[in-house]
Amino acid sequence: MQSPLFSGAATALVTPFRDDALDLDTFDKLIHRQIDAGCTAVIVCGTTGEAATLSPQEHETLFRRSVQKCAGTLKVIAGIGSNDPRKAMELARRAEQAGADGLLMVTPYYNKTTQKGLIEHFTYVADRSSLPVILYNVPTRTGVGIQPETYAILADHENICGVKEASGDLATFARTKALCGDRLAFWSGNDSDTVAMMALGAKGVISVASNLIPREIAEMCRFCLDGDYAPAAALNDRYAELFHDLFREVNPIPVKTAMELIGLCSAQMRLPLVPMGTANRSILSARLKQLGLTA
Repeated sequence: MQSPLFSGAATALVTPFRDDALDLDTFDKLIHRQIDAGCTAVIVCGTTGEAATLSPQEHETLFRRSVQKCAGTLKVIAGIGSNDPRKAMELARRAEQAGADGLLMVTPYYNKTTQKGLIEHFTYVADRSSLPVILYNVPTRTGVGIQPETYAILADHENICGVKEASGDLATFARTKALCGDRLAFWSGNDSDTVAMMALGAKGVISVASNLIPREIAEMCRFCLDGDYAPAAALNDRYAELFHDLFREVNPIPVKTAMELIGLCSAQMRLPLVPMGTANRSILSARLKQLGLTA
């Protein structure tokens, strides 16, 4: 088995905007906050980073900036997801040139495909890139999920190193883990599933909540990696309602709203994302105050 690309907490980083342009000064501060908190990786230009409305040039800018600011302290995983494998490969080339450590590639959306098509979609990039590929399974967003038998086939590819599993189906994850053994590393793609998945052998989490509470998510993962599940479960219990509230509306609307409420960055987003509804914003604000997360 090859060593996992990272273990512990990786943050699916938001992309801060100012006047609809990249706010790179704030981006730098968010990176340094992740380093200080003890996280092990950042995912740049993923779903939480609003990749769908970033230009290829903006992707490249964020890839390069992340590599420069992380400077060997955090792994930089570049989001290259697309429903067109040629576009994904173009982003992969930009990530390679920027010096990223790995790629995150979501299942194709809208045109979707069959399980055979998924194999060919991922293989197209994995065959042509020098960087290890993490598959991303989030069927509630893309409309298509990776089946356990498909994972077992993809696990044989030497350049496919692991999976961000965000299906929320722990029984299917357990079966997939049994089929793949040590050929793939798995990371939870949902904060709420982290402790349970790590108990079944996942290596950590690719987290939305760690934009807000990176130290706590990193600590929760460290407890799990040490086999100390009682304090990990206690942390999960403390933040379970926050994990829920961060998905009251489409990600990243809630997490960007929360970051604005505690003074980390603007909640500006690009259409079709819109500001959080008043009622949900009030609920989220109250949750943050309850947890002592204030500006």
